[in-house]
Amino acid sequence: MTLDPAAVARFAHDLAAAIGTPEGPVALAVSGGADSMAMLALAHAALPGRVHAATVDHRLRADAAEEAAMVARWCATVGIPHTTLRPDRPPAGASIQAQARQLRYDLLGHWALAQGATALLTAHHADDQAETFLMRAVRGSGPAGLAGIRARWIWHAPRWRGDGEAAGPGLPVVRPLLGWRRATLRTLAKGARLPFVDDPANVDPRHDRTGFRGLLGGAPLLDVDGLARAARHCAESDAALVETVAWLERSRTLPAPAGECAFDMADLPRELRRRLVRRAIARVRDLAAEAEGSWSDAANIEPLLDALEAGSGATRAGVAASARGGRWHFQLAPPRRSP
Repeated sequence: MTLDPAAVARFAHDLAAAIGTPEGPVALAVSGGADSMAMLALAHAALPGRVHAATVDHRLRADAAEEAAMVARWCATVGIPHTTLRPDRPPAGASIQAQARQLRYDLLGHWALAQGATALLTAHHADDQAETFLMRAVRGSGPAGLAGIRARWIWHAPRWRGDGEAAGPGLPVVRPLLGWRRATLRTLAKGARLPFVDDPANVDPRHDRTGFRGLLGGAPLLDVDGLARAARHCAESDAALVETVAWLERSRTLPAPAGECAFDMADLPRELRRRLVRRAIARVRDLAAEAEGSWSDAANIEPLLDALEAGSGATRAGVAASARGGRWHFQLAPPRRSP
């Protein structure tokens, strides 16, 4: 295996910019595609003896087991510890892609923590970022959605409830290749004679991403690097909004009974109200022993905002919200009666 020293130095610089100099081992998610194999080779060259690799076989495709074995064989030739991770049962039913993603990060997160890893690296790159930006844009996403694939986020082990509520340890998930192009990584993999496979899902027309990938490939005016920079600017704007909302949450909280919360929303722009409402719903649900329905921070709350701004109220995700002037109040909704 021969790698361009400049590429290795670039990778080391990008990784250090994301997490500093790793003090312990680094865990890598390696699917067997050209992108992840290139990342694996770069990490091995930049951090010799400190790389652990894992491949997730979701048990959805017959070829996945051989792809994981291919990664394991290459790792064995260069002395990289490798683990194949498989769920007890494959994801099934609706939203298989979303289920597979959640399952993948849970498997990888627990495995990486068991290795004592300081971070988990994935091989998302600039083309992935541009595709994500376009997908979110046509869905009308705001700054948080247009930020696309984050350069770094913290995965937490699933929480549990017992005598109380606890959160498991956190693990940084880092994307050091977000400034790299897909073609560059593929050329690197071929030049180093790395084994790799092409995931058939990448050309499956059933997935929205496939269409956007084709659109980018056939429209030179849709500059991938420019779209990736736009996503980065959105991420910076969103981070500033997150800090602003945290300050507003502290300064605008009004007295409320235990298990409830209230905010002074007077004169705030809708976007800041939107974010405070999301925090209020999450806070009330977290404080409750149980709450009806499910909640996601990406859930649509526009009808609820409309109702509150009109001075009335509504219920969302088991939380009843009401407005009196600038005072917006949130509490657990009473259980619905069975018919």
